[in-house]
Amino acid sequence: MLNHLDFRLGAGMRAPQAILTIILTIALLTAALAADAQQAGKVHRIGFLRYLRCPDNPGSEYLRKGLRELGYVEGRNIIIECRESPGKAGRLPDLAAELVRRNVDVLVTEGTPASLAAKQTTSALPIVMVYVGDPVASGLVANLARPGGNLTGLTVLAPEIIRKDLELLKEVAPQISRVSVWMDATNPGQTLPDEEMGAAARLLGIRPQRINLRTATDLDRTFAETLRRRAEALLVYPLPITLSDVRKIAEFAVKNRLPTVTIHPPFAREGLLMSYSASIPDQYRRAATYVDRILKGAKPADLPVEQPTTFELIVNMKTAKELGLTIPSAVLTRADEIIQ
Repeated sequence: MLNHLDFRLGAGMRAPQAILTIILTIALLTAALAADAQQAGKVHRIGFLRYLRCPDNPGSEYLRKGLRELGYVEGRNIIIECRESPGKAGRLPDLAAELVRRNVDVLVTEGTPASLAAKQTTSALPIVMVYVGDPVASGLVANLARPGGNLTGLTVLAPEIIRKDLELLKEVAPQISRVSVWMDATNPGQTLPDEEMGAAARLLGIRPQRINLRTATDLDRTFAETLRRRAEALLVYPLPITLSDVRKIAEFAVKNRLPTVTIHPPFAREGLLMSYSASIPDQYRRAATYVDRILKGAKPADLPVEQPTTFELIVNMKTAKELGLTIPSAVLTRADEIIQ
C-alpha cells in the first residue's frame, strides 16, 4: 500500500504528508462552504426612515416588492423596520439614531428631511435615499456622478416636475393666473425647487401664492388663506398629512371650483385632480437594486446618484366631473392612469 501511495503521489511526498494535505484541503473546502451557507442564511436588517406616514404611502410596499424580485423574502432573509415623523421633522435625527442602534445593514431614507437627518446621524452606515428633490443643492451629495461619503440613491428632478405640473394646470384651465402653492417650508426638498419655479410661472402667466402647511392642524388656516387670496387653482406638494386629510383638501377644492395638481400620486388617487411625478414604483424598484448591491459589498461612494427615467401622469376624471372641467384629449392621451 505504501509503495502504491508513493507511486501515485510522487516520490517527493510520503503517505502521511499526502493524507495531511488531503485533510487540510477538505477542511478548507468545508469552511468555505459553511461560510457561503452562513452568508446565504443571514437575515439582513433594513431601516426605512421617512417624513410622510408609513401606512399612507405605498413606498414601503414598492421597496418590499423590489427586494422580493431580487430574492429577498421578508422574515426569511430580510427584515424592514420603518420609522416616520409626519409633521415633526425635528424628530427625524432621533429616529435615525434609533435605527442605527438597531444595527441595520442599510438605511433607506425617503425625501430630503429624512435623508438629511440620516446623513447628520451617521457617516459609516450605508444610506440609500429615494424621492429626493435636489440632493446636490440640499447638501446631501457632492455631485450626482461621485456622491462620496456613505450616501447615494435617487433624485426626482423636482424643479422640472413642478414646471410640468404648472403647465398641466394651464392646459386644463387656461384662464387661471393665481395658483396657491401648498408646501412645507421646513423641507429643503420643497423650498429649493420652489425658488426655481418663478421663471416657469412667469412664462405661463401664473402668480404663485405660497402657503406653509406642515400638519393637518394647519388645514383650516390654509383653506381660509387660499380663499382670502382668491386663488384659482392649487399646487400641492407632498405633505405630512393623512389620506383622510387629502380627501378634505379635495372636497375643499371641488366646493370652491379649484383645479388641483400634485407631485404626489397617492393624493390624486384620493381626490385631487391630477398628479405628475417621477414614478414611485420605479424609484423604489431601483432603490432596491442599490440595497442589493450594498449588501453584496458595494460602497455608496462608488454608486452614482440616478435621475428618474420613468414618469407618470394620473388624471382623476371623477374629480374633473365634479369640477365641471373638460380634460383636453391631449392630456388624457398622455395619462398613465385615469381614475373614473
